[in-house]
Amino acid sequence: MTTRVTLISPVVTAALREARFDDDVPPDGKALAAARAVAGHLPAAGRVLVSPSARCRATAGALGLVPDGEAPDGWALGRWRGRTLAEVSAEEPDAVAAWLSDPDAAPHDAESLRDLCARVGGWLDGLAATPGRVVAVVEPEIVRACAVRALGAPEQAFWRIDVPPLTATEFSGRSGRWNLTAGRPPA
Repeated sequence: MTTRVTLISPVVTAALREARFDDDVPPDGKALAAARAVAGHLPAAGRVLVSPSARCRATAGALGLVPDGEAPDGWALGRWRGRTLAEVSAEEPDAVAAWLSDPDAAPHDAESLRDLCARVGGWLDGLAATPGRVVAVVEPEIVRACAVRALGAPEQAFWRIDVPPLTATEFSGRSGRWNLTAGRPPA
């Protein structure tokens, strides 16, 4: 039987607007109003999962989703959390260059891109045992890592995938084979 996994990226936050590594600040009312506008238009799901971040939980609530489980947490970026990319680039240009070019680099003292992709890819593959539809509100990097897994792409492809706020990306598959439908509005 086919499993359909619809990943919803959360609404925009101040961190995203400021190109800041997420510091788990909840979204503002305007962003949540955008999610409420599409509430009730998502496909019915046998399971609803939500990443533990404040913006994923708030987005799920605004969409009217009641989670029955947890989706993977976002990318662990250690000491860079809460800082802007410009700040980190100015202070640690070699570290940022390594992070962007080497999937095994973890200059922020946390999770490498390869580790992120393996963790999230394993989660996606585990969902194949759940026939029917799963809807999950997850951070954009989770969507990107799932796309890398579904396409069998190298980790470096992660940097070439854009995931706009409040969009749906669907993975459908069975027996370890995933198809991808990307970037549509959730309604």
